[in-house]
Amino acid sequence: MSPDAMVAHFVGASTLILVAAHAAGWLARLLKQPYIVGQLTAGIALGPSLLGSLAPDVHRALFPEAIEPALTGFAQFSLVVFLFAVGYELDLKVLGARARTAVTVALATFVVPMAVGSGCALLFQDQLRALGMPDPDPSTVLFAGVALSITAVPVLTAIVRENGLAPTVPGIVAVSAAGLLDVIGWTVLAGALLNSGGGDESIGWRYRLVIAVVFVALMLVLARPLLRRVLWRTRMEPSLRLALLIGFALGSAWVTHSIGLHVIFGALLAGVVVPREKGGTLDPDLVRPLNDVGSLLLPFFFVVSGQSVALGSMGSTGWVTLAVVTVLAVVTKIGSGTAAARLGGLDRQDARTVGVLMSTRGLTELIALNAGFQAGLLSRPLYTVLVFMALCTTLFTQPLLLLVRRLDERERRRVPDPAPVPARVVVEPRQGDAAADVS
Repeated sequence: MSPDAMVAHFVGASTLILVAAHAAGWLARLLKQPYIVGQLTAGIALGPSLLGSLAPDVHRALFPEAIEPALTGFAQFSLVVFLFAVGYELDLKVLGARARTAVTVALATFVVPMAVGSGCALLFQDQLRALGMPDPDPSTVLFAGVALSITAVPVLTAIVRENGLAPTVPGIVAVSAAGLLDVIGWTVLAGALLNSGGGDESIGWRYRLVIAVVFVALMLVLARPLLRRVLWRTRMEPSLRLALLIGFALGSAWVTHSIGLHVIFGALLAGVVVPREKGGTLDPDLVRPLNDVGSLLLPFFFVVSGQSVALGSMGSTGWVTLAVVTVLAVVTKIGSGTAAARLGGLDRQDARTVGVLMSTRGLTELIALNAGFQAGLLSRPLYTVLVFMALCTTLFTQPLLLLVRRLDERERRRVPDPAPVPARVVVEPRQGDAAADVS
């Protein structure tokens, strides 16, 4: 394929990707599901599992190998922009008065699924080896736990807003706990990837760990004050500021990718390092275009991720594994989240709501799975299983929230209202009679 033909083909494929993904997102909203769920479904549908199975010639014609580098480049760029925005908006000060409850929920919903996922990776080695899982080592065991413990903050926030839960106690606790859980999860995932042999294999994981620590320190000690001076003391145009910061995020992502930590960590770190406006507020001239660019281009990431999903490679073992993993993912998250919220002082209804919300995975899970797949911690069948687990657990969130509400209404109907206390009626005595009280 000539360069001109490849460019023309890429433009045509991009048209299909953007139209299909955003149309699917619009349809998902009509079905009371998050927009991102529709985009993820469209990405999987355009991959080998659906389009490749129904019309393999059409799939090869639409997505030839020649345009894969361009699609991957767009996917990585969209991922950097999206995660840079996530890091910039991350604010653990939102914990506020419910800090203790949120911390308890975050730790419980990380530790319990982490222990279950890691334990299953060790206990069911033979079954997982049939799906191509590498021999257990610290990296694969850690990653198995992380895959079960992730909560997707962007999708969870969208669900909280769409259900009117943003100003409520369970909404605040769930969003705060998910933000804290993100910090824990990404840190553990970084450790798994550092030990996986990704990046420059001539550098041992211990040296890469030292480089990573030094890089984080430099970002916090030098880059943050420098950015504060540049952004606060100069009257820089919003478009120039946006270009500067996206370039900063891309550079940070390149560094972390070079040491085997994937671009996602550099993008997140860059977003965390960028100072907010004076007073701690977000810069709307930065947040708005970042979200617009991220939401516009994320379908490329979904399609690239969908190209690695292969239902035909699962077999009966894969389908059984999918059912078991999905049940474990839902039960461990909802159970630990509900129990922790109850210990934190929430009533039964609010605690159940928090547990259901913490089971949302979606985009964040897909990003982590993609990183693990590229690092060789997942085989294609296992990657397929976990992608569908992420999709299923996210789809279940809205119906489970409705079920929690109905359970609460039913329990309220079962509890009889307290019997009214008879009022004392005082009868005015007639002339000459003694006063009489009639109950």
